[in-house]
Amino acid sequence: MGQSGFWDNPEGAKTVVTELKSLKAATEPVESLLRGVEDARALYQLGEEAGDADALAEADRTLADLEARAEQVELQALLDGPNDPRSCFFTIQAGAGGTEAQDWVEMLLRMYLYYFERRGWDVSEMDRQWGEQAGIKNVTLHVKGPYAFGYLRAEAGVHRLVRPSPFNAQNKRQTSFAAVNVIPEFEEAEGELDIPENDLDIVAFVRASGPGGQNVNKVATAVRITHKPTGLAVTCSVERSQQQNKRLALSILRSKLEALDQAKRDEELRQIVGDPKANTFGSQIRNYVLDDRRVKDVRTGVETANVESVLDRGELDPFIDAELRRRKREKK
Repeated sequence: MGQSGFWDNPEGAKTVVTELKSLKAATEPVESLLRGVEDARALYQLGEEAGDADALAEADRTLADLEARAEQVELQALLDGPNDPRSCFFTIQAGAGGTEAQDWVEMLLRMYLYYFERRGWDVSEMDRQWGEQAGIKNVTLHVKGPYAFGYLRAEAGVHRLVRPSPFNAQNKRQTSFAAVNVIPEFEEAEGELDIPENDLDIVAFVRASGPGGQNVNKVATAVRITHKPTGLAVTCSVERSQQQNKRLALSILRSKLEALDQAKRDEELRQIVGDPKANTFGSQIRNYVLDDRRVKDVRTGVETANVESVLDRGELDPFIDAELRRRKREKK
């Protein structure tokens, strides 16, 4: 990057900058941890020499913090896939269960937004389709941050909710399903993927504001793009400009096509972005049973009775940690 003329080729430069970001995301947490260890060692030595109890106590607190950070660095070491350092497109879609399932999508969206906030990732909404009576049919988010795809690929799959229904007078126990899909974001400059215009079916339409609401405006600004050869469809409706929505939708479509192309060569990625499992009974990766106060991951057996910490605070680290370790063991 320090060479003269580096920016003469902007597309090539972007690729190098992307690679640099990935490398820094891998090395900086380790370097920061090592600096912290040296600082704690120096503080402890000074405290011992001076007989300063406060300095020794501060060194102990620093070491406890470093231990927690070391666990995160260890977890990140599990993220060794070629796409793990990337940002991603994150979709939640209602499955079997009607209005119940759409309400479940809204609950999951809130849970994940808390998780993204805790990780310090930047999140923007690309598209949202409201349910007719309540909740959300599907929502797509653009999640930007180091190793966003690496962590969130552990969440891809079907999530099952069991609870007494707030939507029926008898308060009967209902089961609902929602599917999470995660696609790594590929920079336009990285690939040579050029989609012929004839392969695209582009439709503009008017976006509705919400369940039972009127249209935000009468101008068709939302865009749906269908890739004819594969049948992949992408919708973007959050921007006020049709051109902006078209650009964002094309960005998602390119990433999906690139992921599908890589999935032909990569078994692990194929499991994530290939044919989705049925969004119904017997296909879930995690059960959320509210009346029994239990959240249990089917794949790893990790379970908690603190339902609020998961759904209301987005504390998903134990589930994601266990799943990443399970996948690492299976690859050995």
